[in-house]
Amino acid sequence: MEWSWTTAYDVMPRMAEGLIVTVQATLVGAVLAYALGLMLALLKMSPSKLVSLPTYWVSEFVRRTPLLVQLYFLFYVLPDLGIFLTPFLAGVIGLGVHFSTYTSEVFRAGIENVPKGQWEAARALNYNSYQTMRYAILPQAVPPMIPPLANYLITMFKETPLLSAITVVELFNAANIYSNSHYKYLEPMTLVGVFFLLVSIPSAYFAMRLEKRFKPRNVGLS
Repeated sequence: MEWSWTTAYDVMPRMAEGLIVTVQATLVGAVLAYALGLMLALLKMSPSKLVSLPTYWVSEFVRRTPLLVQLYFLFYVLPDLGIFLTPFLAGVIGLGVHFSTYTSEVFRAGIENVPKGQWEAARALNYNSYQTMRYAILPQAVPPMIPPLANYLITMFKETPLLSAITVVELFNAANIYSNSHYKYLEPMTLVGVFFLLVSIPSAYFAMRLEKRFKPRNVGLS
């Protein structure tokens, strides 16, 4: 088996298109994962057991079941219930919902790590719940969250090949389709790894820069 630059050049445009789909799915899924994760964290921290317990168990169910099974459910089972999703939309929802259960724990830990004195100071200033979160708690909770949230973004990017199971033509599936059509596997699959590295390594470096940029400072109410 020898490397063929002709094959590599031939498959490259298709993989570039697949990479764009991969990045789009990752970014949209991450936005959903962060927004839903923050909401889940707040619900799990609710003083009402009727809210916190169901949220906790639903979150655990999603987190403890495979992402691939969830993608199959969204794309292949929901149509039987009259709900039809495009492959890309089903993939984005699957990624976002699945990883929101992980980001929710990051948000919860970050919020709970804020000293109780800051909550008491906010109450003393007659802040409502929104003002307390917006001006007192989140500015202190967010910086320690950035490294794990960035790591989950990179992890989500590396999980996108699973979207090929529901016919999304992302980076891996673009290479796989070419390989199965031309019976050439060395070049496409090697390039898949190269493309993932080209995105993952700079992303990891950027996450480290964010960690340094958002080091905890003396932010709070006093």
